[in-house]
Amino acid sequence: MNSTFARHCAIFLAAAPAAVLAQGTPAGGGALTLYGNFDEYLGWMRSDSGAHVVGLNDGAILRSRLGVRGGENLGNGYGVSYNLEMGLNADNGTAADSGRLFDRQSWVGLVTPVGEFRAGRQNTEVFAIGGAIDYTERTTFGSVVNTFGVPSRYNNDISFKSARWHGFAFAVHAAPAENTATTRSMPLYQAAFDYQAGPWRVGYAGLLARPDRVTATVPDSVKYHNVYLNYRYARGTLYATAVRSNNATNSTNGLTAASILSNVGDRSNAFAGTDANGHRYFNIWQLSADYRVLPQLRVGALYGRIHDTSGADAGARGGNVGAYYDLSRRTTLYGFASRLQNGRNGGFRFLSSAGPSTNLAGADVDGRTLTGFQLGIVHKF
Repeated sequence: MNSTFARHCAIFLAAAPAAVLAQGTPAGGGALTLYGNFDEYLGWMRSDSGAHVVGLNDGAILRSRLGVRGGENLGNGYGVSYNLEMGLNADNGTAADSGRLFDRQSWVGLVTPVGEFRAGRQNTEVFAIGGAIDYTERTTFGSVVNTFGVPSRYNNDISFKSARWHGFAFAVHAAPAENTATTRSMPLYQAAFDYQAGPWRVGYAGLLARPDRVTATVPDSVKYHNVYLNYRYARGTLYATAVRSNNATNSTNGLTAASILSNVGDRSNAFAGTDANGHRYFNIWQLSADYRVLPQLRVGALYGRIHDTSGADAGARGGNVGAYYDLSRRTTLYGFASRLQNGRNGGFRFLSSAGPSTNLAGADVDGRTLTGFQLGIVHKF
């Protein structure tokens, strides 16, 4: 971590608690909340090559974070909102991103009677629907959707999120590019809708990004489409989801272990358009369910498949079982057992909310079957 970044972190951590106290009865109706969570787990991964990894990691289900959010009531249904949020590696105390202070979110919004306008670095709509994807909120080793990779947040994002009307809500985003003399990056677009009625929930979240017009030799846009359906029954929820995307490519970590468009954005949210894997689409489906055994104990299971539509057998299949035990409203113990079987040319590997600090890679991933266990604790404040 460089000295400037460390100094900024120290200022933020020192000032935030004082600011919370100072805003107890603020003039003008403002409000400020300091919040966050710690999530640490002991993880074990093994490949059928014989290689294995054991480590204490951050963020099996919730990346550890520290944030400030708040706003001001302007009256008549109008207001101002904001959110600043930084990711942390709780296992070693470092920042999740040494190049940004608020790597997770940094936006200001205008609240209106019909919805909210926001501008800045924001979470995607795909990220926001994690709780509708599977019982793990699409973040553990075993979530097949998470294993493929999830577009999570981007810079320069302008959005509108509607109020919910008769169970229906929608959102749209456009992130203008920041071009230089040698690049012609295109805007990144998002759209989503969500409908909830009784025990049912159904929706869609998607993303479209076009390649740089100067460098592109493969003209395919990166697309990510996610539809989902939930049904709440007396003791739990049934989840079904389907994804179609071409945002997967090869790296030294595995044949399909990387993304073409960064899932967390760079300065312009751009990609060069030179990766031949842009032609290759994957269809992903996943089924999941959970069941509340006791008021404090919830168990669940899921199964899914990543299908390579090119016929090159670069997909995977897998699933997991797991349990959550609530020690209190803020603190939960959890455990998961997961399995992932790659196709002959598949190189997917286990991911979690934060990503393991040390992971299997290369020949221990490509075409291999992986087994993983996670045992951890999450505390929210």
